[in-house]
Amino acid sequence: MVRRTKEEAQETRSQILEAAEKAFYDRGVARTTLADVAALAGVTRGAIYWHFSNKADLVQAMLDSLHEPLEELAKAGESEDEVDPLGCMRELLIKLFHQVALDPKTRRINEILFHKCEFTDEMCDLRRQRQIATRDCNDRIGTTLANAVRKGQLPATLNTVRASICLHAYIDGILGQWLLIPDSYALSADAEQLVDTGLDMVRLSPMLRG
Repeated sequence: MVRRTKEEAQETRSQILEAAEKAFYDRGVARTTLADVAALAGVTRGAIYWHFSNKADLVQAMLDSLHEPLEELAKAGESEDEVDPLGCMRELLIKLFHQVALDPKTRRINEILFHKCEFTDEMCDLRRQRQIATRDCNDRIGTTLANAVRKGQLPATLNTVRASICLHAYIDGILGQWLLIPDSYALSADAEQLVDTGLDMVRLSPMLRG
């Protein structure tokens, strides 16, 4: 009975997340209420509050679902024992571009994040969460770049802090632009060239030294 209750709770949580994704995509986050999500999911508002403390928490849970498939590869690049950290990062970024371009769910959630999520007063918690996530991502990129420096894959004088910020901004820019105007270039077909361009910036730019 306990197991069944847990399964039902997980099923309800999944229903809510699916409904939220659809509502946020159709209307934008600011124009969607929790009552809208509840109606679409076929649950009460109380059921939503059982699983999520507020709308910001619900949005963050939706975003968190994107991280899982690539987490193992990200950790590999961060490991000091990894013999090819730059190769791991390259593979991770190529997979990311393929996922956004080819997987409808990943594309929708990224489009919500980039173009349909306004940081209003109601969403100040999410803004803080995004700030934390961005800093954490910069740190993780920096760790992989530092490992690549130690393995001789990048210049010894690379400023890994500055390089991680620039690479992160480049990737965000590629994704944000493609999601806004997807007919401007082929994100999946050009994934390798786009990723290699960003890595060439890190490898070759004199402005990222010292």
